[in-house]
Amino acid sequence: MAYADLKNDVVFRKIFGHHADVTMGLLNDLLGRAGAQAITALEFLPPDQAPVVPGFKYSIVDVKCRDASGTTFVVEMQVLPVTGFLNRVVYNACKAYVGTLVRGAGYHALTDVVAVSLCDFELWPDAERDRAGQPRVPLRSRWEMTERTAGGLGIPQVQYVFVELPKLGDRVPADEVERWVALFRAAPILDPGEMAAVPLTNAQRHCLALAQEETFTPAERDAIERAHEEVDQFRRTVLAEAARARAEGRTEGSQAGRREALRTLARVAGIALSARDEVRIDACVDAATLDRWIANGWAARDAGELFG
Repeated sequence: MAYADLKNDVVFRKIFGHHADVTMGLLNDLLGRAGAQAITALEFLPPDQAPVVPGFKYSIVDVKCRDASGTTFVVEMQVLPVTGFLNRVVYNACKAYVGTLVRGAGYHALTDVVAVSLCDFELWPDAERDRAGQPRVPLRSRWEMTERTAGGLGIPQVQYVFVELPKLGDRVPADEVERWVALFRAAPILDPGEMAAVPLTNAQRHCLALAQEETFTPAERDAIERAHEEVDQFRRTVLAEAARARAEGRTEGSQAGRREALRTLARVAGIALSARDEVRIDACVDAATLDRWIANGWAARDAGELFG
């Protein structure tokens, strides 16, 4: 018995698009909702019909739902750092907010929207923030409009939550949010027997039970495999070619271009580079070595394979 990849299109929709207890558990943990603020009921809404873009069919997975207060949640799994990602998140959240207004009703009838994005890459890489002397963005970050001077005044009607899965690194999960991250990152390699002793919530245990590969039909397994192949192909071709073009065409120097391409490919692969890895990249002046690392980056799953 093994678990399917929770990031996969078919798996994600089957679990989080049809089982309210699991989705409520995920949302309550990610949003810090408990007690009177906890989500206790969810209604699933029809997903938006996004235009078909080559290479994007399985890279964007979303589930829409609404709680008893009328708040709409747009939960998505983003597996590739595609151009315009943040713009699309804001667009979809605002579109969902406008969509809560019933025809003929006043603006006071609009209800809140929370957009939750699970990213299989670093959206705001720690290393880049460190180099720029800027504070790091945490693994789970929460955003809404606030007044810049006073800071405490907010406009909370549209909120955003981003969870950058690679930022967990190799550390042992310390809370419910990090345990969800660990499940998304490593479900296929977890040992079901060992998971019985791991402190999980009921929602997390139900999630794993639903992800057992033996519960999927042959048709679903075929669809899961097609989704994996489509994303892998997109990662190898479109993004790798873009990184190669950047490496070959940068005017600042071929070495700088190679380093940028390597970091791009690491982000595409969801590999979090440590401070030591960053130093290693910056210190390398051998073009052949950088090219070898870039070639590794097209299929690498961790830093060991990247620099192997």
